[in-house]
Amino acid sequence: MTVLRPDGPDMPEPAPEEQKSRWSTPEKRKELRKRLLIGAVVVWAVVITVLVGVHDGGEDETPAAAAPSASPATSAAPLTVAQVYQALAPSVVLIETTGHDSANKLEAGTGTGTIANADGTVLTALHVVDGAESIRLTYADGTKSAAAIASEDPKQDIATITPQKLPETLVPAVMGGGAGIGDDVVAIGNPLGLTWSTSSGVVSGLERTLNRQSGGDIEGLIQFDAAVNPGNSGGPLINDRGQVVGVVVALANPTDAGTFIGIGFAVPIGAALGGGEGNGQAPPL
Repeated sequence: MTVLRPDGPDMPEPAPEEQKSRWSTPEKRKELRKRLLIGAVVVWAVVITVLVGVHDGGEDETPAAAAPSASPATSAAPLTVAQVYQALAPSVVLIETTGHDSANKLEAGTGTGTIANADGTVLTALHVVDGAESIRLTYADGTKSAAAIASEDPKQDIATITPQKLPETLVPAVMGGGAGIGDDVVAIGNPLGLTWSTSSGVVSGLERTLNRQSGGDIEGLIQFDAAVNPGNSGGPLINDRGQVVGVVVALANPTDAGTFIGIGFAVPIGAALGGGEGNGQAPPL
């Protein structure tokens, strides 16, 4: 009764020890390490896949979210007539002149000019100031100043004038840009004494020639249909980007009335900025 047989009823009790120690042999421990290594590799591969997916998804989504703020469409969009006027009106000046005719009678004239650079130089039509005994500028803020002719280009009917006094806030216009047939344009000036008036139209022709009785013809002019009248002379012709593309110098009218019938002319800004010296003759406007 004291002999214990291996297959006796009490033998099943060591079974738990066999389950605990089933990896105790070198071969089984090696297999365990192999399985753990494989499991770790699988887990790491899953983690990498998730990270790459998130990263790729972020790259795909970021441009879509940033596109509206990065787009230059707003700043490059054409301006309305009202926006052109608001931007350019502070750069436009009223020019008033006095002089004497052949009968030594005191005469007064009005025209328009544009502040062309940061030193206050004003660009205008030569015939507005040619022969004037006095030149007075009025800026958009009401500041007034005497002025004198600085340069003349009789061939293009262009002059620059230098003021003695500048306004508290000086706003030079943006000069440049080309003009194409059909382009929208805006004219700002002082027609018939109606100061800081604006009108709009399109470029209706290019390379036009203005025939003058003296002083030679003016060639290469911009033809436009924005309304201009006496007093607009020397004022800016502006495109829909707010750039001064020309200087208004004349209008076409088969009568002696000197009023607008749908055809105005401007010297292209590139030619207007050429400059020169001498005395010129006034075109019709």
